Amino acid sequence: MTFKSIGQEIIEECVQASGHYPPFNSAHEGYAIILEELEELKTEIFKKQSNRDVRRMRKEAIQVGAMALRFVNDIAPK
Repeated sequence: MTFKSIGQEIIEECVQASGHYPPFNSAHEGYAIILEELEELKTEIFKKQSNRDVRRMRKEAIQVGAMALRFVNDIAPK
């Protein structure tokens, strides 16, 4: 696993989400969606270590990255 391959997974998740949902309407909406994904990651992380699902944590972390990427694209393009 490399940063490049993880980045590709984040891009693929972002593209898939963009096909299902419209662009963020505002910075506040984008922030709320990122926060929602972060809370889902937090839920996994805060479980007792023996009950954590590493695959679920990974999936949620990729979704956080995808929504951050989408935020940049929809709200703060160069």
